[in-house]
Parts: sequence; structure tokens; C-alpha cells
Amino acid sequence: MSARTDVIVVGAGPAGLAMSRSLSLRGIAHVVIERGGVGERWHSERWPGLNLLTPTWMNGLPGLVPDGAGDDFMPAAGFAAFLDRYRAETAAPVITGCAVRSVTESGSGFRVLATLGEWQCRAIVVATGACDHAAVPAWSRDLPGRLQQVTPAQYRGPGDLPAGRVLVVGASATGVQIAADLRGSGREVILSVGRHVRAPRRYRGRDLFHWLHRSGFLHEPRARGSARPAALPSLQLVGHSDNREIGLVTLAAQGVAVAGRAMGTDGDRIRFAPSLAMECAAAEVRRRKLLAVADRHIEVTGLATPTEDEAWEARVPPVEAFAGDRIATDAIGTVIWATGYSRAYPWLRVPALDGAGEIISDGGHTPVAGLFTLGLPFMRHRSSAFIHGLGRDAESIAASVALHLDTAATRVA
Repeated sequence: MSARTDVIVVGAGPAGLAMSRSLSLRGIAHVVIERGGVGERWHSERWPGLNLLTPTWMNGLPGLVPDGAGDDFMPAAGFAAFLDRYRAETAAPVITGCAVRSVTESGSGFRVLATLGEWQCRAIVVATGACDHAAVPAWSRDLPGRLQQVTPAQYRGPGDLPAGRVLVVGASATGVQIAADLRGSGREVILSVGRHVRAPRRYRGRDLFHWLHRSGFLHEPRARGSARPAALPSLQLVGHSDNREIGLVTLAAQGVAVAGRAMGTDGDRIRFAPSLAMECAAAEVRRRKLLAVADRHIEVTGLATPTEDEAWEARVPPVEAFAGDRIATDAIGTVIWATGYSRAYPWLRVPALDGAGEIISDGGHTPVAGLFTLGLPFMRHRSSAFIHGLGRDAESIAASVALHLDTAATRVA
């Protein structure tokens, strides 16, 4: 026999836990289903030594902030522990070790079949996160079987990789951090560079996120009618106590070779697009937009802060750091795919997916009445997939859930 509840929340990461709190405050009965443990990805899919990119003051959830929330950077393991604490303090009704097998429409609601039970509910919130599956290109199957292929979720450090040069594909935050980690251990590294954002860790005396938050940049809403998750490259940043910067120039100075976007195989070679100079130029444009956001805020508010003219100077890797347009596959031992993420919902058997398998979500609302999303990139505003932005989105979606439940109850009456 099925159990009944008003709402099922799928996923007990930061998005699902924030959603649970918002529903509880409204007195809405719900259950949170999680395939692993609370914050599973933060426990099992982050490499040792990884810190969050955002300062600790940005890593709280509604009703609870981490201890000493300042401009330091939390270890990923520390944030995982914070999620365990948050779940306990909010008394979130989480069922762990419970993987969803299918979600189907049933009467005026949904039937949820999972490994530990079956539920009937009137609404569902999909809060499985933005970083679901590594977006590994199909041509990876053309690489020789002897090459070890690794995703960031599988990466645990240089010592776990076979001997030989490492090709890191992707130059957003994850890719540059892994490249730096590998090079710091003495490994030879080639970094394949696509779309990226060269960002300062600090600017005009404060962390970059201080300005992006205070200026309202992170709160800018997404245009309604945009139904796919935004494909935004993460900023080239690293969270470290010395506030160091990271980017192609700093990596090249450490001996990392750089190449254009990896395009596929050409016989026994990996081919790179002749786009490195173009991508670097585009990254400079994106950097200047971020700096301009801070400058405008400082000017409008009349803050007295020192200028940093050197932050506006373009910086690109020297020509001698370029790896060329092809590399033999026998010249490398490992490929690490830091190529971003996609999402997959094989269990979601309702008409809410597009042709690419992405959930159709306009501000958290799907085409299926009673089915909502939370935690997708730029879902409602720029910080929708940031920990910092989840609480505001959760409250908005909770209001929509409550309205849906009330409307459905009125129809039945």
C-alpha cells in the first residue's frame, strides 16, 4: 500500500533541505527522498583539500549560517558536515538510501515508486541539483582503452592516476583547480581551454562576491519564458586562505601547457580547435564586465576604496605555453573531463522533459501542474544554483506549491 503525503522533495542536498524548511514553515506535509546520505555529493564526489569558491558568509541556508561566517573558505567536507547539522536542526523528514525509480501521474497527483517504498502525493519538487552527471563528450569513446578517463566526481588526487602526462579538458573553476593540483605534484599537464571567465579573487579591497552581492548583480532575475537551464561557465577562482588568483597565466607560469577546445580524435591524436586566442579575448571581456559591476556600485554608493587599474590589464598565456593543435594519445596517460554537467531524469515519466532530456522549468515551474524544480542554474536569478540563493528560491517555490495544493483542494471540493 502507498503512503500519502502532500509533497515529495527529491534530493537532500542544500536545495532539498532549504525546500523542506520552507514547506515546514507553511505547515505542508512532505517527505524528502535521497538516494544516498544527506548532501551525498558533498561527502562522496569532492576531492580531498577542495574548498568552496564562495566565502563562508555566502554558504548559509535559511535559519542557519556556518560558524564564523566571514571571508574565509569552507572545506567541502566542512560544508558536508554543515548540511548534516542543518538537517538535524530543521528536523527535515529525510529518508536516506532511497532512490527514486519512477514518478508518474496518478489521479490529481503523482505516484512515486522508490527503493524503500511507494508514495502518493499532490506535488513534487525536483531538487537534485545542477551538478548531476559529468557532461563527457561522445567522442571520448574513440580514445584508446589504455587511457584512464576521469570525471571531477571521481578525482581524488594526483596519486590515484597512472603515470604520464594528464590532459584536463575544461578551464572553468574545476578544471583550473585540478590542473593546479596536478602540476603542484610535479605532473605534466595540458589544459584544454573553452569558454571561461577570468575573474579576480579580490578587487578594490574586498572579495569579488562582496561586490556582486552588494551591487545586486547576483539577484538579477532571469527573463521569464526561458525554459532550459542556463549554460554558464563558472568563474576561474580558487578558495584559499591567501586569496590567491588562478587562471591560464598563473598556470602557464607553473608549467601547464594550454590548448584550445578539445574537438575529437584524428587517428591516434586528439585535435584542438584553433580558438585559444579567441577564448582568452572573450574571457577578458567577461572579466571587465565583472569589474565594471563593482566600479558602478562603488561610484553610486560613494564608497572610498582604492582603485586597481592593473586589474583591467589583459593577461594571456605566453605563446611558448601553447600546446599546439594536436597531441598524440600515446603522449598522455589520463584525461580528466572537467567539461561541466548535464542532468538526467530517467525516473521522471511525465511530459516535462525536452528533447535533450533536460527538465523544462520556467522559474521553477514545469509544464506539469504540481511539478516544480529548485537549484537549477539561473533558474530564477543569477544565484539560483549558489548556496546563497537557494533560500529565496525555496520560499518562492513553496508559495507556488501551497497555491497549487489549495487550488487542487478547491477543485476536489
